[in-house]
Amino acid sequence: MKITDAWITQPATQAVCRALLDAGYKAYFVGGCVRNALLRTPVSDLDISTDAVPEKVIELAEKAGLKAIPTGIDHGTITVVSGHIPHEITTFRRDVETDGRRAVVAFSTHMIDDAKRRDFTMNALYADAQGEIYDPLGEGIDDLSARRVRFIEDPEMRIREDFLRILRFFRFHAWYGDPFGGPDPEALAAIAANLDGIETLSRERIGAEMRKLLAAPEPAPSVASMRMTGTLARVVDGADDRALAPLVSFEHHFHMSHDPMRRLACLGGDGQGLRLSNGDKRQLALYRAGMAGSESAAELGYRHGAEIAVGILALRAAQFEQPLTESNVAAAQAGAGQAFPVKAADLMPAYQGAALGARLKELEKQWIASGFTLGKEQLLG
Repeated sequence: MKITDAWITQPATQAVCRALLDAGYKAYFVGGCVRNALLRTPVSDLDISTDAVPEKVIELAEKAGLKAIPTGIDHGTITVVSGHIPHEITTFRRDVETDGRRAVVAFSTHMIDDAKRRDFTMNALYADAQGEIYDPLGEGIDDLSARRVRFIEDPEMRIREDFLRILRFFRFHAWYGDPFGGPDPEALAAIAANLDGIETLSRERIGAEMRKLLAAPEPAPSVASMRMTGTLARVVDGADDRALAPLVSFEHHFHMSHDPMRRLACLGGDGQGLRLSNGDKRQLALYRAGMAGSESAAELGYRHGAEIAVGILALRAAQFEQPLTESNVAAAQAGAGQAFPVKAADLMPAYQGAALGARLKELEKQWIASGFTLGKEQLLG
């Protein structure tokens, strides 16, 4: 088994590997880039493991004319920039002590130590500079091929090292797991036994994980497993996932985006504990208001644009267990292309100030009620 993708053979990345290898050190790609390459999904982040200590990595990178940034030097990580591409280089590590939020680590010279401290077997796969695959635990390739998300060795121990791994498990199952096979039962049992650890996590970290999970193409099975273990109630107060699967079905049928805020709105709750960005908060509030509103499909399209309008219609349909019809979607799309024909200047000087605003709203209401058919002359006449 070998990786031959363009990202691994590009000269800039090979230059980083040579800086380590030519000095007698090891260099192995690890984690997401290897996993995704084997799954034939896009690779974004390039992580490299080595037996060189961070100070040596900096020295060798600079000697090779590359930029070295000590982004996480206390934890053994140096970012080496080559050809404008960042490469996260981390020294092999083994855990010495953990408290469920952060770990005290010691450097190692052995790949197996580094593999054992990772979270899931599919993330403990390595590839050398030529793309040859290494599976030091002997489980990662089989689990990845079967789309099994499994904790390495003892699930409870892995979770207690970092309680965020509870949410990472569901996120990874949503993106990489077999939705028909169901999550690993040992993992679910370990998660259910360690839910109190979620309270030690920052709201920002929880919110980031939930956003990534809800952006998956098919998140409903993972979210259902979150509910069954009690995890969902811990992270989204008042959440109910019954409408999520119908919503996702509508999204697929009408070729909608996988908007995590639309899906969060579907779960209910206000998202207050997730520490969302201001933009996400506005998007969530817009969807929630639309779900509770009574505007027609055409008016939703006119006021919010086609994508948001169809999203609100899908949320309403999923919430009330109703179909999302082609005609409603078409009405929303048609409404999105409308422009109110009356301007403020058309009403002046007869109307001023608050009276002007009220008159504009009144005429706009008439225009929407007419199905956008009334022209300026008819509205002003």
